[in-house]
Amino acid sequence: MKIVVLSRNPKLYSTKRLVEAGEKRGHEMVVLDHTKCDLIIEKRKPAIVYNHELVTDVDAIIPRIGASVTFYGTAVVRQFEMMKVFSAVESQALVRSRDKLSSLQVLSRANLGLPKTVFTNYSKDTSEIIKKVGGAPLIVKLLEGTQGLGVVLAETRKAAESVIEAFNGLQARVIVQEYIKEAKGADIRAFVVDGVVVGAMKRQGKEGEFRSNLHRGGTSEIIELTDEEENAALKAVKAMKLGIAGVDMLQSDRGPLILEVNSSPGLEGIEKATGKDIAKSIIRYVERSA
Repeated sequence: MKIVVLSRNPKLYSTKRLVEAGEKRGHEMVVLDHTKCDLIIEKRKPAIVYNHELVTDVDAIIPRIGASVTFYGTAVVRQFEMMKVFSAVESQALVRSRDKLSSLQVLSRANLGLPKTVFTNYSKDTSEIIKKVGGAPLIVKLLEGTQGLGVVLAETRKAAESVIEAFNGLQARVIVQEYIKEAKGADIRAFVVDGVVVGAMKRQGKEGEFRSNLHRGGTSEIIELTDEEENAALKAVKAMKLGIAGVDMLQSDRGPLILEVNSSPGLEGIEKATGKDIAKSIIRYVERSA
């Protein structure tokens, strides 16, 4: 098959691994920068032009769309779908996953455990917001933040009020979440491909850091999920209608709590922590589906 990886950088670990895994299984692997694709939209003849040439004979795409280019990247994925090309991550699911607020509402409707979350229209009643998530310490998250950026731990009521008021003053949309003390700065990433957990790791924030993101100096180790954690991950991915996803969860006294479902999860951390060939699992999923 001819499989296109939509990625802005062919040298990224995840992109290179997908190309390697595909070529190893005999496929023609092509990397296209989605931000440089031109879309031709007309009746019955949707087309994509890349480097002045029509993109043709593509059997499947694997989108690796960064959060900063979600709008255009999704348009490119949608155009391939209009051309009857299978996408490992559907355009609508990609859009849904990038909207933190919408995602939480979808997960809540699916009866999944979540940290208690409050979202308001720049409400000035900060004391009421703080009370609704159980008081300080609490977490304030920018709706547009990624990789731990735009996430603040407010340890006292005074600090929480200052942070919320500052974001509101900047007209920055935020959600306020309860702080899960028993998680101790760690979370779980379950990597799901085609309805199966193909790998899981526990990520621990570095000393004095409540965020466990590997980009922020966190460490990771392989973990065996409990039945409850595995079921929660699979249920979350099903609710979000994603073929490939990284589900981030906290271990709490009331069971697993879903933080986020990531539609372009990186392969480096999970492959190194688990020693598993996750890229191969993705290619096999594409083979079955396309």
